[in-house]
Amino acid sequence: MPYRIISLVPFLLALGACSNINQYNPFSEDKPTEAYRPANATEYQCDGNKRFFVRRLTKENAVWLIYPEREVRLESTSEGSQRYSNGIAVLEIDGDNANLTDGSTINYLGCKSIGSAR
Repeated sequence: MPYRIISLVPFLLALGACSNINQYNPFSEDKPTEAYRPANATEYQCDGNKRFFVRRLTKENAVWLIYPEREVRLESTSEGSQRYSNGIAVLEIDGDNANLTDGSTINYLGCKSIGSAR
C-alpha cells in the first residue's frame, strides 16, 4: 500500500504543475502583448488612441512610416519639406505635431510626438 501512495506523488506533482502552464506558454492568449517599439523611431500618439512611428532617413530625404502591422516608405514631396508621401499616404510633420492620411479611410489627426524609441 505505501508503494502505491509513493508512486502517485510524481503524478500529483506533475498534475499540479500543469495548472499554471499558461504563464509559461508563449502561445497563451492570457499573456499581455508587449508594445512594439522600433529602434531609432519617433512615436506619435493621435486622437482616438491611434499611434504610429516615424524613422527618418536623413541622407535620402525620406521616412519610414511604421504602423503596428506594416511599414511604408514615404518620400519628401519637395527638398527640405516636412511633407512626405508615396502617392497614397501623406504625412505632414510640424515640429512635435503631425497629421497622417492614408487613402480615404485612414486619418490620424492631432498627433503629438511622445519621444524616440530606443
